[in-house]
Amino acid sequence: MSVRPKFQVLSQNVGAQRAVPLLPVHEGAIRFDRNELSGAFGDIGTVFPLLASMIIVAGLDAASVLVMFGLMQITTGLVYRLPMPVQPLKAMAVIVITQHLTSNVLYGGGLAIGVLMLILVLTGFIDWFGRIVPKAVIRGVQFGLGLQLSLLALKEYVPSDSGFGFGLAAAGFLITIVLLGNRRIPPAPILLLLGAAYGLVFKADALLWTGAVEFHLPQFTVPQKEDILTGLIVLALPQIPLSLGNSLLATRRIIKDLFPNKPITIRKIAFTYAAMNLINPFFGGVPTCHGSGGIAGHYAFGARTGGSVIFIGLLYLLSGLFLSSGFSTVIQLFPKPILGVILLFEGLTLIRFLTDLAESRADFTLAILVGLAAVTLPYGYLSGLIGGMLLAYLGKERFAQL
Repeated sequence: MSVRPKFQVLSQNVGAQRAVPLLPVHEGAIRFDRNELSGAFGDIGTVFPLLASMIIVAGLDAASVLVMFGLMQITTGLVYRLPMPVQPLKAMAVIVITQHLTSNVLYGGGLAIGVLMLILVLTGFIDWFGRIVPKAVIRGVQFGLGLQLSLLALKEYVPSDSGFGFGLAAAGFLITIVLLGNRRIPPAPILLLLGAAYGLVFKADALLWTGAVEFHLPQFTVPQKEDILTGLIVLALPQIPLSLGNSLLATRRIIKDLFPNKPITIRKIAFTYAAMNLINPFFGGVPTCHGSGGIAGHYAFGARTGGSVIFIGLLYLLSGLFLSSGFSTVIQLFPKPILGVILLFEGLTLIRFLTDLAESRADFTLAILVGLAAVTLPYGYLSGLIGGMLLAYLGKERFAQL
């Protein structure tokens, strides 16, 4: 899609383009309107469950996690001036949750990956890596992540409240289909109101908690050497392949796709990735990154500037400062089926980028194989990246004829 100078690209339906009037906007302007507010919640289906689970399982200080996560969002919105939200590092989060690791190991792993990413930036490896990876391989990474998010939504989130959950998800899906791309009535606020109403009716007992409104600041921590070493081996190394593929390459690709007049280098993305993780561990924040799925989610639900990221950052910041003592109770209120609908459309937005490979059977096949490898194989994103690059350089035309 072409973009006129000083004009803003507006929403597309998932899987299809449609003509929407362009609205004039000053170059680099940050907007705070209802569409930015709607887009602010386009990534909540991925982020919120991971944050909540890590806080509960690893015994993290909720105020520290929420305040630092909010500050990272606000800073990113101001730096990039695009809907480029911050996300927890997914591989790290899953390992922490499934293996019940401690907060000290999590902070050590966060610091370790921050140092590793800074080294990759300073040595120029990131620039070289960005040049050699073919577009079809990046599309495959996006496809794999979109497939993972969609399956997670359909298998775990939507059925979580039994029959009521399916009905709620169906209503949310229809609302999103009808309103997706609507600049007057964006879908996310309607979904959130629906979910809040459902929670108040069926889970009102979750509100019966006391001492929730208290002021808290982040706690200062210093990761120890043994925790940094353990975090490096257990958390940082498994995270690197996903970060290279999704947080860096796929993120730069989706920015080119959605905002072609605002070029962002892979070096800048890697640098802010490193900076966040060099700061977070000392103030109780979880390891964070950028991600193509987050941009896709914000964009799908209406965001076009950094305003959406600042909106959601303020929500996390204020929640951490004043509501963190009741956080573990409040998270039971909002229904997972609605989060599942948001997560599903985030995944579908990523999957639809395969369509620009349709004219090349070889590229399209390669992207499908990379995505399937990312979802099904051990160390899937590493396997997909390496295998996809080998196929791309050793003769993708051969297997495209199969």
